Amino acid sequence: MSWDSVCESVCPIARSLAVVGDRWTLLILRELSMGVHRFDDLQAQTGMSSHLLTTRLKRLESDGVIERRLYSERPPRYEYHRTQKGRELDPVLMALRSWGQKWEVGGDQDQSVKLVHKKSKKVIDHLWQTPNGGKNFTFEDVDAYLSPAFAKEREDRQVEFQNS
Repeated sequence: MSWDSVCESVCPIARSLAVVGDRWTLLILRELSMGVHRFDDLQAQTGMSSHLLTTRLKRLESDGVIERRLYSERPPRYEYHRTQKGRELDPVLMALRSWGQKWEVGGDQDQSVKLVHKKSKKVIDHLWQTPNGGKNFTFEDVDAYLSPAFAKEREDRQVEFQNS
């Protein structure tokens, strides 16, 4: 089945996967939720080629998941931000995070990011049950604290990217 036919399916799971169903797109969304908005920084943290990143960003923009915002006129430079449609994918990312924590995907490692619910100050574990007052979860509801290992990994990626 081609991606074009998946897009035309009546199944909402198949149609949703046509928009966000690859690891690169989900990594872009992870980075945007962590406050990374510029192309070079997205490229450094995801390890994507510039062509692949450009392709994915254009697709996400055309699907209304992200928007570009001009931050420099000369030369024109843009930041990428999630739209409401994009922020509503936060529970999908949280479900993947929770599943990975529960099943220790990748081995028994320290948690890369500790999420703390802003209002209750409770750490969100793999069950991610937070008081939400009747609204859906978004990463705007939490403060994120990188583990030393994950912070170093991200710093190393940035240095490697700048040196390449």
